[in-house]
Amino acid sequence: MMRLRHIEVFHAVYSAGSVSAAARALHVSQPSVTKVLQHAEQVLGFPLFERIKGKMVPTADAHALFDDAAAIQSGVHLMQRRAHNLRRGRGTTLRLSTLPSLGLGAIPRAVAHFLERHAEVRFELHTIHTDDIARNLLEGESDIVISYHRPRGAALQSVRVGRGEMVLLYRAGELSDLPERVSLERLAELPFVSTVDSGPQGQMLLAALEQQELQLDELAAARTFFVAAALVEAGVGVTVVDSYTAGTAVAQGLESRPLDPPIAFDVYALYPESRPPGALAAAFLEHLIASLAPTLHP
Repeated sequence: MMRLRHIEVFHAVYSAGSVSAAARALHVSQPSVTKVLQHAEQVLGFPLFERIKGKMVPTADAHALFDDAAAIQSGVHLMQRRAHNLRRGRGTTLRLSTLPSLGLGAIPRAVAHFLERHAEVRFELHTIHTDDIARNLLEGESDIVISYHRPRGAALQSVRVGRGEMVLLYRAGELSDLPERVSLERLAELPFVSTVDSGPQGQMLLAALEQQELQLDELAAARTFFVAAALVEAGVGVTVVDSYTAGTAVAQGLESRPLDPPIAFDVYALYPESRPPGALAAAFLEHLIASLAPTLHP
């Protein structure tokens, strides 16, 4: 049976392509790598590499084993990192996933401010799409997901942590005649980058348009708000995004106006019913609620 040392050396040789490079990566001698690799092959009963012109060429069996070896190495590195954090007094990690529209502005700012008062905490922050929320939480990939959407039928609980609304996004200096709130009729007069396929918020916009029997002059379409914002920045037209995306897009030379009637939505923190937030997560959620305090336009 292969031992962890066998797997480590096999992974290093496979990744580096030679014994010498693997030895450098592992900070050991070449004879040591060769000895461990030979022992691994003896244990397995088949060769892992062919020695061709000084290079280690993986066999078909080696290719079949590598993904498993890589997963084991990743797990070992994760455990080592956690042990390192424990040794430094950083034993608590909070794993967050969030929508891209929140993950490139609002959530990183909240994390940064929280860490100013909780230096012992470590965060893992990832972006996620709406369709993956339930799986992500139920399979234990994240402790909490911050989202505009609560999946139905899943064994999840939610806490409302904020509120936002949909806004018109356009290039700064253009459309100087816009009122404080822009009607959907006015929106229908403008060249538009569609976001109706971007998820629940896009569907809210579509429903409002259908209620007023309006059609937009669509020049392009985007499935994410940040791509839509980039198209607006490039001069394609205007778009409608959530207020959190708009807050980040202002730095790109864009401006925003809320819609009339307002299209508002809630922001939720989601977690599995079987794993409610602990003290750290609860403290962060309280901080997040303050950070995402309603900024809706009057």
